[in-house]
Order: sequence, then structure tokens, then C-alpha cells
Amino acid sequence: MTRVRQHPLSIAFVVRDPLPPTRADVLTLFGAELPRYGIGAVWIGQSTHQQGALAGALSPFFDALGLWRAWRAGPIDCVQVRDKIAAALVGRLAAAMLGVPFFYWMSFPMAEGYAVRRDQIARARRGLKWAAHALRAALARRLIYRLVLPAAHHVFVQSDAMADALARRGIARARMTAVPMGVDCALFDRAAVTPAEDARLDARRVIVYLGRIAQSRRSDFLLDVVELLRPGVPDVLLVIAGDAASPDEMAWMRRQIAARALEQHVLLTGWLPQRAALGYAVRAEVGLSPIPRGDLFDVASPTKLVEYLALGIASVANDIPDQQLVIEQSGAGLSAPMQAGPFSAAVRALLDDPALRVRLAARGPAWVRRHRSYDILGRQVAEVYGRLLPLHGVHAAAPR
Repeated sequence: MTRVRQHPLSIAFVVRDPLPPTRADVLTLFGAELPRYGIGAVWIGQSTHQQGALAGALSPFFDALGLWRAWRAGPIDCVQVRDKIAAALVGRLAAAMLGVPFFYWMSFPMAEGYAVRRDQIARARRGLKWAAHALRAALARRLIYRLVLPAAHHVFVQSDAMADALARRGIARARMTAVPMGVDCALFDRAAVTPAEDARLDARRVIVYLGRIAQSRRSDFLLDVVELLRPGVPDVLLVIAGDAASPDEMAWMRRQIAARALEQHVLLTGWLPQRAALGYAVRAEVGLSPIPRGDLFDVASPTKLVEYLALGIASVANDIPDQQLVIEQSGAGLSAPMQAGPFSAAVRALLDDPALRVRLAARGPAWVRRHRSYDILGRQVAEVYGRLLPLHGVHAAAPR
């Protein structure tokens, strides 16, 4: 078979998300930025109609089939797996058979996520279901930390905090690269966003939360903050621009709002197209990014804070490591622990001081362009691939 190489470097990339990919850290980084440096990716995964319990159980087989098809279609220079543990074993074996490096991309600590789900089931007292989740959590932890990560030539992680956590488990820090979440600065250019025309926001002190509603994320904390703000800021309105993973989660949030009698102070938009959600965001005076502390989120790199900064919105974020780093380096927001009193006090400080709010907001866009835009992250990641695979002519300094 004659193989035509379209890029100097071709990555067989097994992803967890349905195809075609929609996440910016997959689609923008690998679909738009890295090709400028001659780095192409063949995405391997399941389409949206293949999702479900049976498809999940069979996904390692589908991933193996996808890797074989990718190899048949053209040269493969490395195999990379993102956030899939069983598939990582398949990818490791495929890389060994092809004689190419195996990389792992960890954007989320899946084994710890399974453990959290196990504990949630335990609290619900579901014996057989708990046993199944306990087995999955135990197997996932053993596989990822004993067989997958130690065998990977390189591990891409979400944050420096995640790299530090893996280093404590014996993974060499030199074999890890932190790639935090970024934004497409053209998309998040405030001048290009049309503010939402929604009369419910008129004459209100609008604060905004961009993101998903979930009990695991303690979304009701946002309501605790509004409760404390309401006496001193009676016209405060919290806009939650996002949906829940299920109708049950959204119903839970509505019950929480009703229990606090906050119907006039909280606006749930539900799912919105991204441009529409940004239209609500730019009507806000303050952006909120509370993320629960713990094993799951302490190693995360949340997108919403960086999005607020790119849009020129002064923000309040709590002190998970990556958010603390962004606040300290950018000077574009305030940090407070995820406790209703201190967090609401920080929000109130911005609402009460227009000069401070404007000064902080002005710092965000330039900092994001220098540090968290996908063109910057793309160049940095291309440099890593060029160092790891130097024989393939990847020149990060000269995008195409």
C-alpha cells in the first residue's frame, strides 16, 4: 500500500468524547492550531449514536479497530489516548506493535472520579450497584497507576497541580507536560459579542456563572452567595448560563431556588448556543467561578475563569491551584475560599467599587492572549512534540 503523508507528524488520538469532537481543548488545539506546525491527528472514538452502556463496554474493541484503520490509512508516528483507561492498554499494545511512542493525555482523574461515584452509591445504600462501582474504581486505579502511566513515554496533564499529584505517585516530572485550558481569543473578543437583549436583566446588578449545574459541583453554593448579597444589594440577579446533565439535576436546582425564595434573584437560562451564552456574560458586572476543593477538582484547570477574563469581566474565583495561579498572575480578579461569607464579600467588594471592577476587568484580555489563548498553547504543545519526536521535522517556531 502506498501511504501519503499529509503532515510531517501524525498522531493516532483515541478520545473519550463522542465524535466529531466539540471540546475546544480537542477540536481547537488538534484541529486548528497544531496543524499549523505540521502536526495532524487522526481521531479515534465513538460517534454520538454509539453511546450507551453496551457501546461503553465494547469501546476498547472499537478503539483497537480504529487504530488498525488509522495504521492502514497512513503512517502513524505515535499513539495517544485521552482519559480512557482500558483503551490506554490497547493503545500501549498498539504502539509497541507499531514501534512508535505511546502518550497519555489526562484531562481528568478518571480513577478518582470512579471512586467518588462509588461513594455516592454507598450513601444511597445500593449494595449490588455499589459493588460494581467499587470493582470498577479499584481496577481503574490499579490499571492507570501501575500499567498505563508508568509505561507512557510522556503524559500530558491538565495542570501543574495534576503533575505534582502524579509525581507523588512516582511518575517522573520530566515525563509530564501541563496543558491548561485555554480560549479562542477571536471567539471571546468582547467587541465581537452581541449583548443579550433580555429585559429581565435591565436595571439589575447582574453577576454570572457560565457552566453546568450539578450537585457534585455544589451548584447550590451560588444560591448561598446570592442569599448573603440580597440584603445589601436588593437588585442583584445571578444569571446561570448553562444546563444540567439531567432533568433531575435541573429540578434539584429549581427546588433549591424555591426553598430560598430566590426566584426573583436567579435566572436559569438552560442550554444556550455559545454565542448566546456569551451575550448574557457581557451583561454581567462580576463573573463567578467557585469550584469544590478535593481530589477531583484540585487538579483541574477550569475554563470559565479564563473565559471571564478574556471577555473583560472582573471575577471572583476560589482557591483551587490553577485558579489561584490565574488570579495571582493576571491580577484580573479576586480570590476567596469557597465559603459563602468570604466569597460573597469578594463579590460585594467588586459591586461596590466600580473603579476596582474596571481596573481588574481591563487586565484580563491581554493576560489571556499572552498565556491562555489556544494559539499560544498550540505553539507550546508543538514544541513538546517536536522535542519528543525530533525526527519528524516539527518546527514549532514556524507555523504554516
